[in-house]
Amino acid sequence: MSPGAIDKASARRSFERAAAAYDQAAVLQREIADRMLERLGYVRIEPRLVLDLGAGTGYAIPALRRRFRGARVLALDFALGMLRQARRQGTWLNRPWLLCADAESLPLADGSVDLVFSNATLQWCNDLDRTFAELLRVLRPGGLLMFTTFGPDTLRELRAAWAEVDGYSHVSPFLDMHDIGDALVRARFADPVMDVERLTLTYGSVRDLMRDLKVLGTHNATVERPRGLTGPKRLAAVDRAYEAHRRDGRLPASYEVVYGHAWVPEHKPIPGGVAIPVSAIRRRG
Repeated sequence: MSPGAIDKASARRSFERAAAAYDQAAVLQREIADRMLERLGYVRIEPRLVLDLGAGTGYAIPALRRRFRGARVLALDFALGMLRQARRQGTWLNRPWLLCADAESLPLADGSVDLVFSNATLQWCNDLDRTFAELLRVLRPGGLLMFTTFGPDTLRELRAAWAEVDGYSHVSPFLDMHDIGDALVRARFADPVMDVERLTLTYGSVRDLMRDLKVLGTHNATVERPRGLTGPKRLAAVDRAYEAHRRDGRLPASYEVVYGHAWVPEHKPIPGGVAIPVSAIRRRG
């Protein structure tokens, strides 16, 4: 795996441990989900099956049900503990369907999904091209992919503070919005739209930020992460480095939130096929 790759087994264990307490700290994730749900109000689609990709504890499920009353919601996550929490989003007669699986390899039939709604999940995928190819495969012609993920300025203060202390990877790498858009085009999605918002959370100390990341299960899971315990001297050095960012008595934690959506063409491209513009076709005379 590449140096910045996510250790999926480590990430899964982190989310398993975090599941019970996740909602206590998921302020940003809920806010982003709400903003993406608002964007659905501008889209005309009547899905029969909605895939909540990376559903976590199922925060978005009730809103998806209210908006698409005739649809069934399938909650997918790679952490079983998260799905156990999501199972509570409904009565015993109307619980969401649950599927424990990896977004990079979906155990779903071709063209079986009408809408994929994915909040803050794609950053946990190591191969975005493969992930988008899978999403194109499972979406029906005319289906919609709508997602959020994080851009490279996310947690830039924490990354900079650690960079002053050692050479290890302490913060996951995040793809640029334009690279994500290019991956959508390569996958043959139609009419991709990308935009970015920058949000900031503030903390009294860097330890409070690290505690939140641990509660969320989103602390460092890169292959290049240090394997031993972080000693008090290095943590103190990170504290000192992060203090350079303090403003008005608070420490900022920046998040670059990337929003994207794209449609599946009514006539799906053939996997592995080559696109040839009509202008390039000439009659043989």
